[in-house]
Amino acid sequence: MAKSVDFDYDLFEKVIVYNCFVDQSYFETIYEYLNTSYFSNEKHKTVISVLCDFYRNHKKIPNSTELKITVTDKDKRDCIKEVLCSFSDIDKKYDKEFLLNNTEKFLKEKAVFNTVLKTSLNIQSGDIDTYEILKTFEKACSISLIDNNGFDYLEKIDEHCSELQKVFKYIPSGWKWLDERIGGGFLATGRALYVFYGVTNVGKSIFLGNIATNILNQDKTVVLISMEMSEQVYAKRISAQLSKISMDNLSTEIPLLKTKLNSYKVKHKNSKLIIKEFPPKSVSVTHIKTYIQKLISSGIKPDVIVLDYLNLIAPAEKGMSSYDAVKEITEMVRAMSYAFECPVITATQTNRSGYNEVNPGLETTSESMGLSHTADAQFSIWTEKEDVELGIIHLGITKNRFGPRDCHTVLEIDYPTLTLKDPDEVSSSFVVSTTPKVNKSQETSISSTMSLLESLGDDVD
Repeated sequence: MAKSVDFDYDLFEKVIVYNCFVDQSYFETIYEYLNTSYFSNEKHKTVISVLCDFYRNHKKIPNSTELKITVTDKDKRDCIKEVLCSFSDIDKKYDKEFLLNNTEKFLKEKAVFNTVLKTSLNIQSGDIDTYEILKTFEKACSISLIDNNGFDYLEKIDEHCSELQKVFKYIPSGWKWLDERIGGGFLATGRALYVFYGVTNVGKSIFLGNIATNILNQDKTVVLISMEMSEQVYAKRISAQLSKISMDNLSTEIPLLKTKLNSYKVKHKNSKLIIKEFPPKSVSVTHIKTYIQKLISSGIKPDVIVLDYLNLIAPAEKGMSSYDAVKEITEMVRAMSYAFECPVITATQTNRSGYNEVNPGLETTSESMGLSHTADAQFSIWTEKEDVELGIIHLGITKNRFGPRDCHTVLEIDYPTLTLKDPDEVSSSFVVSTTPKVNKSQETSISSTMSLLESLGDDVD
């Protein structure tokens, strides 16, 4: 691949303007990124402005006759003539890849420079909006001139058949029933967003925490971002699940806990769990991406990102409707799974119609159906009468790009440690037909744990 090189910016301006005149495909590739402020030559600015105005109205670049007809201002005409004459001293043919790579370099550097200049002026005037600054920098750095035409299906049949024989890598969720229905687990290479949903306090965070623990057990790196519970509350849950010490006994079993966790660390040398807390609605997807990029630069590359939860992320722009905001956030979070090449697993709530529903459908997704349209798989969570005494919680699949949907099962839940697991005999048609026998010690354990959960208030998910 041809690489970009250091170049004469003044000369390259002329190269860009020339190719905009003679190559419509080139112009259309860079059109959305063109800004007259990127050009130091005033005549180049004028010509780019004329070309952009014409394209905006006619969806094509003008020929000489069209220029004569549409450009009536004498000064602009003279300017265009002078620029056209200046093309005599430059080559008329360019390696397309070389041209695009260096055009991208030019546009990025000019965009970043303009952002730095604008930020400096804003700081001097006391007008500082860190979110807008970050957003502008990200936009500048994300300029990409895609020249790949895509996969030529009929011309690459052999390549297609070879791809069909490849075995995709998955990261098991830890629950056999779910893994069998989503192709083997969460797609290890990313490009997928998985969403759990249910009513308030049904156990969404319990599911996300268990997934983090189950993947950690596979010697993976998990980044768990919480906007609902503190880092220490999440750490407490993870400790209970790893050590099998009940949550309400952790503080009195410190020596045993340390022994178990140190033993776990020795056994799982490659495992890493990063728990990061942000206040709700205080960060956007851009902030989260910047945080993860910082982790990667420090040597921590996530195998999976667990996000608790999606609706607590701040929208990109103020004043957006909840529907548009959640839809955009979901799309950006899914795009994050592409950027970091790992699956993103998150949660959302049901709306009012989802309360008291058995296996709530996609239409009960809170705030925006745009979330369900974007997610690759969506899993419903719900409980029924006596489920606490039975020690079970229901899990359904309502959307699934990787396998069947409209099916459900139950998972066993150990309330003292908030651990979820497949029951000994998993049945998608589980029916409670008998009153369970619960001994006194189990009653005490369930009672004390439920009291602890109630004391956490909104943190019980």
